[in-house]
Amino acid sequence: MPEPDDQSADDSAHASDEVLLSRYASGDGTAARLLLARLAPPVLRLARRLLDDPAEAEDVTQEAMLRLWQIAPEWQAGMARPSTWLYRVAFNLATDRLRKRRGVALDSVDEPVHPAPAVLDAMIATDRARALEMALETLPERQRVAVVLRHIEGLANPEIAEILGVGVEAVESLIARGKRRLSEILASRRTELGFER
Repeated sequence: MPEPDDQSADDSAHASDEVLLSRYASGDGTAARLLLARLAPPVLRLARRLLDDPAEAEDVTQEAMLRLWQIAPEWQAGMARPSTWLYRVAFNLATDRLRKRRGVALDSVDEPVHPAPAVLDAMIATDRARALEMALETLPERQRVAVVLRHIEGLANPEIAEILGVGVEAVESLIARGKRRLSEILASRRTELGFER
């Protein structure tokens, strides 16, 4: 039979983000650690894709998490999911940084290569990831964010709409246009990237 502390830790691990945020606001350090471990990695991935600078992406993630901690005592359950709110804050922070350095071209971000595939498979996967990153960077910002949030981070369209501050139909349009443009860009590289025609 688990000890009482083990049981409360287990309960926390399965608690919703809102419950963890509420517990954090009441001084629960375990809830803060769990929420940080759950929410920071996807926000960091989004920031890296937007900024293409690991240090800036970490700064944006830390600032977004800090803002979440600051609003925790006033959080109103049912208004928005903490993850959605956090994505929105990170998106806005990253957008502000991009505006400050406008005119600077973004380089492609290398995706980590899974260690298991054979060398050739790993090289092909890396080339594909680079090609996708390069193609993503050619998209207008909102299309890129919508495609990344939907197809890489796995968010639902209503959540993306809330993050971007647009309607669900606008998100669907952004994703469709973004995918169509990506397809056009990558079509000429199918053979080079190891896709059969």
